[in-house]
Amino acid sequence: MAETSSVPTDEPTSSGRSSSLVAAGILLSRLSGLVREACLAAFIGAGVQLDAFRVAMRIPNLLQNLFGEGVLSASFIPVYSELVDQEETEEAGRVAGAVAGLLLLVTGVLSAIGIVLAGPIISLTAPGFEGETHDLAVSLMRITTAGIAILVLSAWCLGILNSHRQFFLSYVAPVLWNTAQIIVLVLVGVLAWTTTKGVKAVAWAVLAGSVAQFLVQLPKVLGLVQNLRLSLDRRSANVATVISRFTPTLLGRGVVQISAFIDIALASLLAEKAVSNMAFAQTLYILPISLFAMSVAAAELPELSRIHDDDALISHRAQAGQRRIAFFILFTAVAYVAVGDVVVGALLERGKFTPDDTMAVWFILGVLALGLPAIASSRLLQNVMYAKGETRGPALIALAKVVVATAVGLALMYPLDKYLIFGRTVMSETDPRLAGVASTQPHLGPVGLAAGLVASAWTEYFLLSRLARSRVVGFLSPLRAFGPLALPAALAFLILTVLKLAVGWLPALVAAPLLLGVAGLFYTSMSFRRGVDEASLVLRPIRRAIWSGRS
Repeated sequence: MAETSSVPTDEPTSSGRSSSLVAAGILLSRLSGLVREACLAAFIGAGVQLDAFRVAMRIPNLLQNLFGEGVLSASFIPVYSELVDQEETEEAGRVAGAVAGLLLLVTGVLSAIGIVLAGPIISLTAPGFEGETHDLAVSLMRITTAGIAILVLSAWCLGILNSHRQFFLSYVAPVLWNTAQIIVLVLVGVLAWTTTKGVKAVAWAVLAGSVAQFLVQLPKVLGLVQNLRLSLDRRSANVATVISRFTPTLLGRGVVQISAFIDIALASLLAEKAVSNMAFAQTLYILPISLFAMSVAAAELPELSRIHDDDALISHRAQAGQRRIAFFILFTAVAYVAVGDVVVGALLERGKFTPDDTMAVWFILGVLALGLPAIASSRLLQNVMYAKGETRGPALIALAKVVVATAVGLALMYPLDKYLIFGRTVMSETDPRLAGVASTQPHLGPVGLAAGLVASAWTEYFLLSRLARSRVVGFLSPLRAFGPLALPAALAFLILTVLKLAVGWLPALVAAPLLLGVAGLFYTSMSFRRGVDEASLVLRPIRRAIWSGRS
């Protein structure tokens, strides 16, 4: 075990600024993503066409996650960051070029296979799809899969930029990907296209957006990396290190992606709208993870990689990062459980997205929110392990996570799918009052799948926490950061519940900011009084705005 140094008295100055830049980029990206989802809900609606589109996007998402940001974070960034820090510019350029060439070769071949075998792949990943729904998913997949290599190269650009502490551009670039789809969706609504024609147009927009996302980052990357040459050279010791870390991480990410495929396959066996409503809920679920957990974890990884042999400093940085994650994540989880219906209604309920769909998405989101503290903490724990060069342990933990998610989800989804939402109430599908309409109403089967994801998130957290404590001397449980926040969060939940009863008659677009603003200000103020320094991140700009207004 490495020797430890004295813990610094102040938090590293680069940490907060870097995570803020990541968060700013992610915020813009996710806001554009929410606009995209709102347009999908309004102009396409939760139905079989959108179900087919969601399934068709699974292969692009799979390959991007397998060969993109997640795997590169574990294998490429630690090695490349150390070369940059040591000013070995020639070797850094050689490693970057070799990694890019290998990624392009592998993903290009896999994209071609996905296009040719789209039919069998859709049959395997969505066994509940038949007839026109199956055929539509196949044609959509052939379009979206064509841009996989470009999306993976975008993730390679992110690795380069992050290693050079250039965080904002790489995380804001997906705005272009979302914008391309938003423009097409607006045209779908204005021109009154059929939903089938609409989703095909959106698939082409996905391809165009992938190219734009890559091209906007490329000039900056070329300016940072000297002697960059695409190659397939694996003789460099540093390239060999990247590949050796890449393989177990790839297997771990592959297991997680298999879990995502299992969820979609199981959802396709449930009642209509299951796939779409599950996807809407997961979009909102991922938003705080991206903003408040991934932003911190991504900013910390290059720095942790530079101090990988100093356990005391790693522990110090990880604790500081966890405190920032806990402050924001816990309030978000409370808000999703208490007033998730108001949030979903404000963002999605218009056009073809009905009040019943709002309730169905809230039920899924409310259950998923119970796993937010675990999944958010795990993102930082994973990067601590990657910085230490440990990739095998997280891969094995990912396997355990998949087993738990599948077992729990499978056990609960069919019993819950016997119930549906009608008129904002839960009813049995055998109720005679639902004759003729039960098949078109959202069912609760996806709630069972959500429960499986929550169980798997906590399984992953406890196993990663145990692994971190065994690898880093003096490492403390991330759950300690949530202790001072428990009372403010509980009282915020009570305030949200009471306020929702009082202002429930207001339109959701008005009620949502009112509820979140009042409860959020109370949560922040009480946390500050209890000594939570991270609350000042919110209070400081508010005080500055008040004082500037008075002057």
